[in-house]
Amino acid sequence: MRVSPEFERQMRGYGMTTAHILYHMPDFHSVLQTYVWQDYDIAPDFPALKKFLDFWEAHLDGPLHSVRYAHKSLIGPSEWRAIDGEFHLH
Repeated sequence: MRVSPEFERQMRGYGMTTAHILYHMPDFHSVLQTYVWQDYDIAPDFPALKKFLDFWEAHLDGPLHSVRYAHKSLIGPSEWRAIDGEFHLH
């Protein structure tokens, strides 16, 4: 049986991170635009989010104004446990 890559990442401690990004329009710096980014990431360091923001600052023209984020672990230790055996009836 094969499990999905997302499930494997969750079992390694990844959770869902959502970032609300406000940035200045390249041609109209007084106008703010919004962008929502979502991916699996590891709290509290957030390497995937930091990589995305580094890419943004290096390659995109709209300078960042602010970033708000939320993180939720989807699978926790109390919600999952390994099965050590089986019961056969009849």
